[in-house]
Amino acid sequence: MLLLLRKIHRLLYFISVLFFFILCYPLLFVLSRNPHKNYAAIVWFRKWISVLSVHLVGIRFKINYEEPIDWSQPYIICPNHTSILDITALTYLCPQQFSFMGKIELLKNPVTRIFFKSIDIPVKRESKISAFKAFKRGLELLQEKKSLVIFPEGAIEEKYPPTLHKFKPGAFRMAQENHTAILPVIIHNAWKIMWDDGRQYGSKPGLIEITILKPIHHSELENGKVNGIETEVYEKMNKVWIENLSKY
Repeated sequence: MLLLLRKIHRLLYFISVLFFFILCYPLLFVLSRNPHKNYAAIVWFRKWISVLSVHLVGIRFKINYEEPIDWSQPYIICPNHTSILDITALTYLCPQQFSFMGKIELLKNPVTRIFFKSIDIPVKRESKISAFKAFKRGLELLQEKKSLVIFPEGAIEEKYPPTLHKFKPGAFRMAQENHTAILPVIIHNAWKIMWDDGRQYGSKPGLIEITILKPIHHSELENGKVNGIETEVYEKMNKVWIENLSKY
């Protein structure tokens, strides 16, 4: 019975997303014809489609800060990844204009397609050419003072309950090359609300807690090797992840 209710909640969530997306689609379609000029407007629509959709089905967010964040500067934002709700969590917590870097399969999704064709960056993991183009596009956005969200684990793991996987080096190499600060983000319990896309266990209303760690600035990045920084960020995030597991 509980699983059935969670499956119904998941269905209601996707109906909610579709409702707000269809409502905004005519304007999004026009704006996406010139994504460079209309970048800020497309980001705004993405944010409110996401946030209103989860609020309608009783999902909320709470953000904890290790220290105040200076949102006037761009970041490479590195969150862990256990749920499709992580996307909404990032649009909720980040007041800046930013792009996601994500798997190329998101171009097939009827909702995410328009964003990955305009402001976000699709990447085919097994293609070095695709990875190079995505890396280059990411650097361009950072040079325009826009932030970039990269999930350093690369994907949602198939094992339940999830753990924090070792990180891939792309985000950290990009941060070094462009002298951009890394902002580590831990999304603690989105997987409890909806693991992955909810297909197996459904979803439920609830409060998703997020911790934003203090940024690692480019002066710190310049003093170390990419794999060393990658390990350092992983260890910091994993420590906070493990310490908070018992709460959920």
